[in-house]
Amino acid sequence: MDWSEIESWPLADTSRQITGPVHRWHVQEAGEGPVVLLLHGAGGSTHSFRDLIPIFAAGFKVVAVDLPGHGFTRLGARQRSSLPAMADDIAALCRQEGWAPLVIIGHSAGGAVALQMARGTGQHVIGLNAALGEFPGLAGLIFPLMAKALAAMPFATTLFSSASSSPERVRTLIQSTGSRLDDKGYALYRRLVGDKTHVDGTLQMMAQWDLRGLLDNLPAHEGRVDLIVGTEDNTVPPKVSHAVAARMADTHVHALQGLGHLAHEEAPEQVAGLILDLLER
Repeated sequence: MDWSEIESWPLADTSRQITGPVHRWHVQEAGEGPVVLLLHGAGGSTHSFRDLIPIFAAGFKVVAVDLPGHGFTRLGARQRSSLPAMADDIAALCRQEGWAPLVIIGHSAGGAVALQMARGTGQHVIGLNAALGEFPGLAGLIFPLMAKALAAMPFATTLFSSASSSPERVRTLIQSTGSRLDDKGYALYRRLVGDKTHVDGTLQMMAQWDLRGLLDNLPAHEGRVDLIVGTEDNTVPPKVSHAVAARMADTHVHALQGLGHLAHEEAPEQVAGLILDLLER
């Protein structure tokens, strides 16, 4: 996304660009107090938290970050889109800016990034429909290879953006996750899918995505983890979070009835209320 478009983005008054480490970051900051760090999922951006940020900002300093190559964050190194690299670079950004998160809240793939960041730190992690499962069987082999091939094709991002950004296709894609958004929500995702730089960043992340190291380390993870799941999530089924929780010491699953993969966009007040209750505990 081009920075000239930032004024029309949700919560643009909280946005700023930060140079380094590695990338040129887009962050949104609001409120004062203990730091709550928000990480969106693959293909998303800070817009995903547009209704949560004002709620949390009443009692916390909220920091939402566009992942490398996503939204308005410019990739500084294309090979830094793997899970460990993203976690390291966001942790370095936090140190640079003096943010010491009380909790890291990650949606979908952002949940995996949050857990990777929290390894060995004891930080509280809250996952929203966290993507913590590998694709099974043959899909686990084919999907990463497809992503690598697409990421290497010069015109792949343009073709993908053109083919996928029609209003009908974006609505169908979102609804296939089990979520229903308002017209503004669909329009924001259409802008993202229609932007070839954002699509390229998403493909780079998919091509380098590998959860094996994180998943192998789950039994040794230190610190509290809360996994919030939408019962209608068709992208990351609730059973993924239950399987993860069974392997970890201080991990708890909380179900949101009738909500899908984008539960925090469907019912932000309900999700925020649950998260605030967890933080009070």
